[in-house]
Amino acid sequence: MSKKRERPSPIIEETQKTNAGIIEPRLEASNLKHERTALGSLGSFRRSALGGANSGSSLTWRAGEISARELPIRLYRFLKESIPVVSSCIWTWSRLSAAPAAYRLPDDIDPRVAKSAQRALDNMSQRLLPFSFRRTGGLCAFLPMMFDGLFTDGAFAGFVELSADRSQIARFAPIDVSSIHAISKRDGQVGLVMDSEGGMVDLSRPDFHYFALNTDPMTGLGRSILSSIPFVTYVERQLVDDMRRASHNSGFHRLHVTVRPPERQPGETDTDYTDRANEYFDSTARMIRQTGVDDNPVTWDDIKIEYIGPSQGRSSSNAESWFIKHRAMIEEICAGANLAPFLLGYSFGATETWSSFKYDLVRRQVETIQQEAARLMEWLGNLELALAGFDFSCTFAFDNRISHQATERSQIRSAEIDGLVKLFDAGLIEKDEASVVARRALS
Repeated sequence: MSKKRERPSPIIEETQKTNAGIIEPRLEASNLKHERTALGSLGSFRRSALGGANSGSSLTWRAGEISARELPIRLYRFLKESIPVVSSCIWTWSRLSAAPAAYRLPDDIDPRVAKSAQRALDNMSQRLLPFSFRRTGGLCAFLPMMFDGLFTDGAFAGFVELSADRSQIARFAPIDVSSIHAISKRDGQVGLVMDSEGGMVDLSRPDFHYFALNTDPMTGLGRSILSSIPFVTYVERQLVDDMRRASHNSGFHRLHVTVRPPERQPGETDTDYTDRANEYFDSTARMIRQTGVDDNPVTWDDIKIEYIGPSQGRSSSNAESWFIKHRAMIEEICAGANLAPFLLGYSFGATETWSSFKYDLVRRQVETIQQEAARLMEWLGNLELALAGFDFSCTFAFDNRISHQATERSQIRSAEIDGLVKLFDAGLIEKDEASVVARRALS
């Protein structure tokens, strides 16, 4: 039976800062020009063209003021905040990944010890969020924040902070990953350093954790899910702006009211005829202006009401052509973000079976990312257990079950239990082993 052990000494120690082997990657003028070209001149994008609220603000930089590491991350954040479809991509990925989750303890520990350990993990989960003003913290707030940064920046990193008496985790403090750089150390290994006001800080320390998305095999820094879409995003925004300008130029349909002048009466003077014609015209104009939306004008047959505006056939053709081109750009952005359009609210006529298949593919990708995220959460959980004096470790699991798959999931679970019973009846597994497997299958 497991029991508490003596509280270990604090394992969080400050490491000595060193500048040995640090190479700070800065952009030279020639490199900056190359980056601007590769990104489709996105460095000089204006928010007004991207649909932002503040017309005139822009994403700009100067040679020597921004590092090669910070440049693309700033661009990805700008695209997420400015372009609806890109924002929807990040929102969808982060919320799909931040499924309900919980810590799990070993099955073979004393129930009283397990209850105490679970309480410690639950309390720690409520303290993880670094913002003390948030009263609704916990995993439901921490996980979306982590995945949002992961998918946007390509990495999520931070330091674990302990309480004053070193008895528990106080919080997890995220840092801006754009300030982190990979270096080549003297022993040939790749390390990480962070820009700070006092210089470079070596991140080879036990209280630091770095979680990379789609790890770069050369540096290990990770790559944003938006890394392949900046140029396509530029084309999509240009199409939207062109459509806006074309619609403004062509105008919209309006009512055109024509009034045929009345016939001149015998013996009527020129002045009387002119006054009568003008009064008739003015009374007709007043009648048209005063007609309500749900009213109908009643006139003599000398008045004609018609529509004027862009040619209907040409307008429909232009709109259809624009829709097809814009749809192609939307699909390119979705493909670059590894999402199907229907997951972002676009309906392109996919069948339910095909949509379910594509969603299953997305779920498989989500699960691979959740496995890495679980290692971070287990690191925090095991540290909390160690500080509390427990001599066992925990696991962290996400629950990706959804309601529309309940029937299929029930059938699969039933088949698993039937197979387990057959194995037990055949004497191939022991009762204790069968019980453990059955509990996991039913959980």
